[in-house]
Amino acid sequence: MQYRTLGRTGVQVSSLALGAMNFGKIGRTTQDDVTAIVDAALEAGINLIDTADAYSGGESEQMVGKAIAGRREDIVLATKASLPMGENRNHQGSSRRWLVTELDNSLRRLGVDHVDLYQIHRWDPNTSDEETLSALTDLQRAGKIRYFGSSTFPAYRIVQAQWAAREYHLSRYVTEQPSYSILQRGIETHVLPVAEQYGLGVLVWSPLASGWLSGAIRAGRDITTSRSTFMPQRFDTAIPANRAKLDAVEQLAELADEAGLTMIQLALGFVTAHPAVTSALIGPRTLNHLHSQLAAADTVLSADVLDAIDAIVTPGTDLAPQEKNDTPPALLDRALRRR
Repeated sequence: MQYRTLGRTGVQVSSLALGAMNFGKIGRTTQDDVTAIVDAALEAGINLIDTADAYSGGESEQMVGKAIAGRREDIVLATKASLPMGENRNHQGSSRRWLVTELDNSLRRLGVDHVDLYQIHRWDPNTSDEETLSALTDLQRAGKIRYFGSSTFPAYRIVQAQWAAREYHLSRYVTEQPSYSILQRGIETHVLPVAEQYGLGVLVWSPLASGWLSGAIRAGRDITTSRSTFMPQRFDTAIPANRAKLDAVEQLAELADEAGLTMIQLALGFVTAHPAVTSALIGPRTLNHLHSQLAAADTVLSADVLDAIDAIVTPGTDLAPQEKNDTPPALLDRALRRR
């Protein structure tokens, strides 16, 4: 396992990190499953575990808390907030009111007195940066969080938040967690250069592109990944963007074979090769999934392989731009463009 410094924090984290979105009802995992996965991940050298309040409505945090009991100090523990937690309109977002309340809820579910990294899951257009950063700074000073970061923020919002922290003399985001894979390279254009400029640690999610790069999806096969059941539009090959992904996957599979690599090694080796990336979040649902991904822990792609990937998917290109999670609200809701 390789280790890298998380931004400018001085904290050393593994280049593969354990993402917990599949823990609980989303991934149909039991507590025994989760504990076994956590045990194996820690044994392999992973020291960063990332979860969120919204994962299975808090169940993921509860399972992680039980799995790490008695070894908290060996783990860099990260969680997130801001996505809706129930029907109450104020049980979401990044207001002081909600973050103070929900952090206590997360700490209770995790069974800990602090988290190492607290992340804003999505940018909240209804809340000012000053409001959010002042709340996070106070929680940091209270010892409930060590650091805080953002997740899936567009580049201009990352810059704005850095400016606001300086303007109002507040602590700043020290990490960003964007989606990044061979098939979705759009963050190379703006987000990753901005992260490097501000010295942010970068924890990338979905490096296997929701299973497209796992090796299980190939032309002529039925697509039966767990994600295809609740996100069918991302796997419908009648959609042009998905046909483009499938074409790229076929070329990447041939490249992986020539290089003596699995598709997973190619995919994870690609994202961890970028100098701005600190860790790639893997989200196994089973022990077999975990072991297949751990095989990429020390994968280093040659310049020739990286060049060949660039020839298949152009740098800075998203093959499925409609799947991005950082689109400005006014582009999604026409009323916001015309009021």
